[in-house]
Amino acid sequence: QVQLVESGGGLVQAGGSLRLSCAASGRAFSSYAMGWFRQAPGKEREFVAAISWSGGSTGYGDSVKGRFTISRDNAKSTVYLQMNSLKPEDTANYYCAARNSISTLVRRTSTQYDYWGQGTQVTVSS
Repeated sequence: QVQLVESGGGLVQAGGSLRLSCAASGRAFSSYAMGWFRQAPGKEREFVAAISWSGGSTGYGDSVKGRFTISRDNAKSTVYLQMNSLKPEDTANYYCAARNSISTLVRRTSTQYDYWGQGTQVTVSS
Protein backbone atom coordinates (compact mmCIF):
# COMPACT_ATOMS: atom_id res chain seq x y z
CA GLN A 1 0.00 0.00 0.00
CA VAL A 2 1.11 3.55 -0.66
CA GLN A 3 -0.62 6.79 0.27
CA LEU A 4 -0.28 9.80 -2.00
CA VAL A 5 -0.80 13.46 -1.12
CA GLU A 6 -0.62 16.16 -3.76
CA SER A 7 0.19 19.81 -3.12
CA GLY A 8 1.19 22.94 -4.98
CA GLY A 9 -1.97 23.70 -6.89
CA GLY A 10 -3.51 27.14 -7.03
CA LEU A 11 -4.53 30.05 -9.20
CA VAL A 12 -2.05 31.38 -11.75
CA GLN A 13 -2.22 33.66 -14.75
CA ALA A 14 -1.73 32.34 -18.26
CA GLY A 15 1.95 32.08 -19.06
CA GLY A 16 2.85 31.45 -15.44
CA SER A 17 4.32 28.43 -13.71
CA LEU A 18 3.46 26.07 -10.89
CA ARG A 19 5.20 23.08 -9.40
CA LEU A 20 3.07 20.26 -8.08
CA SER A 21 4.39 17.79 -5.55
CA CYS A 22 3.15 14.35 -4.63
CA ALA A 23 4.43 12.92 -1.37
CA ALA A 24 4.20 9.17 -0.91
CA SER A 25 4.15 7.18 2.28
CA GLY A 26 3.96 3.47 2.89
CA ARG A 27 5.91 0.85 1.01
CA ALA A 28 9.19 1.54 -0.81
CA PHE A 29 8.56 4.50 -3.08
CA SER A 30 11.45 3.59 -5.36
CA SER A 31 9.64 0.47 -6.54
CA TYR A 32 6.72 2.49 -7.91
CA ALA A 33 6.20 4.01 -11.31
CA MET A 34 4.44 7.34 -10.96
CA GLY A 35 2.06 9.33 -13.09
CA TRP A 36 0.15 12.58 -13.21
CA PHE A 37 -3.33 12.81 -14.64
CA ARG A 38 -5.82 15.65 -14.76
CA GLN A 39 -9.55 15.99 -15.01
CA ALA A 40 -11.56 19.07 -15.86
CA PRO A 41 -15.29 19.34 -15.15
CA GLY A 42 -17.31 17.38 -17.68
CA LYS A 43 -14.22 15.82 -19.24
CA GLU A 44 -12.52 12.45 -18.99
CA ARG A 45 -9.37 11.96 -16.96
CA GLU A 46 -6.39 12.81 -19.14
CA PHE A 47 -2.83 11.53 -19.03
CA VAL A 48 -0.32 14.30 -18.28
CA ALA A 49 3.04 12.71 -17.51
CA ALA A 50 4.66 9.59 -16.11
CA ILE A 51 8.02 8.48 -14.85
CA SER A 52 9.54 5.07 -14.27
CA TRP A 53 10.66 3.81 -10.87
CA SER A 54 14.25 4.94 -11.44
CA GLY A 55 13.43 8.17 -13.22
CA GLY A 56 15.18 6.88 -16.31
CA SER A 57 12.08 6.94 -18.49
CA THR A 58 9.51 9.70 -18.80
CA GLY A 59 6.52 10.35 -21.01
CA TYR A 60 4.13 13.22 -21.63
CA GLY A 61 0.72 13.86 -23.05
CA ASP A 62 0.72 15.72 -26.35
CA SER A 63 -0.99 18.75 -24.87
CA VAL A 64 1.75 19.36 -22.29
CA LYS A 65 4.87 18.18 -24.11
CA GLY A 66 7.57 20.82 -24.02
CA ARG A 67 5.88 22.75 -21.20
CA PHE A 68 5.67 20.28 -18.32
CA THR A 69 8.45 18.26 -16.72
CA ILE A 70 8.05 15.29 -14.40
CA SER A 71 10.78 14.32 -11.97
CA ARG A 72 11.17 12.32 -8.78
CA ASP A 73 13.32 12.24 -5.68
CA ASN A 74 13.29 8.73 -4.29
CA ALA A 75 15.14 9.81 -1.16
CA LYS A 76 12.23 12.14 -0.37
CA SER A 77 9.53 9.79 -1.69
CA THR A 78 8.22 12.62 -3.82
CA VAL A 79 7.34 13.12 -7.46
CA TYR A 80 7.10 16.57 -9.00
CA LEU A 81 5.38 18.15 -11.96
CA GLN A 82 6.90 21.41 -13.11
CA MET A 83 4.36 23.27 -15.22
CA ASN A 84 5.50 26.19 -17.34
CA SER A 85 3.77 28.38 -19.90
CA LEU A 86 0.42 27.50 -18.40
CA LYS A 87 -2.71 27.96 -20.47
CA PRO A 88 -6.36 28.31 -19.43
CA GLU A 89 -6.99 24.86 -20.90
CA ASP A 90 -4.60 23.41 -18.30
CA THR A 91 -7.23 24.19 -15.65
CA ALA A 92 -8.17 20.92 -13.96
CA ASN A 93 -7.84 18.84 -10.86
CA TYR A 94 -4.44 17.15 -11.00
CA TYR A 95 -4.00 13.67 -9.60
CA CYS A 96 -0.91 11.72 -8.70
CA ALA A 97 -0.94 7.95 -9.25
CA ALA A 98 1.35 5.05 -8.43
CA ARG A 99 1.92 1.60 -9.86
CA ASN A 100 4.08 -1.06 -8.24
CA SER A 101 6.48 -1.64 -11.13
CA ILE A 102 10.22 -1.69 -11.76
CA SER A 103 9.73 -1.75 -15.51
CA THR A 104 11.18 0.99 -17.68
CA LEU A 105 7.86 1.30 -19.48
CA VAL A 106 5.93 4.53 -19.10
CA ARG A 107 2.27 3.91 -18.28
CA ARG A 108 -0.19 6.31 -19.92
CA THR A 109 -3.54 4.78 -19.00
CA SER A 110 -5.27 5.48 -15.70
CA THR A 111 -6.35 1.87 -15.29
CA GLN A 112 -2.69 0.85 -15.13
CA TYR A 113 -2.25 2.60 -11.80
CA ASP A 114 -3.12 1.09 -8.45
CA TYR A 115 -3.07 4.03 -6.05
CA TRP A 116 -4.34 7.58 -6.35
CA GLY A 117 -4.13 10.81 -4.42
CA GLN A 118 -7.05 13.12 -3.72
CA GLY A 119 -5.97 15.70 -6.26
CA THR A 120 -4.96 19.34 -6.26
CA GLN A 121 -6.77 22.04 -8.18
CA VAL A 122 -4.94 24.11 -10.78
CA THR A 123 -6.73 27.12 -12.22
CA VAL A 124 -5.20 29.19 -15.00
CA SER A 125 -6.79 32.56 -15.68
CA SER A 126 -6.63 34.24 -19.07
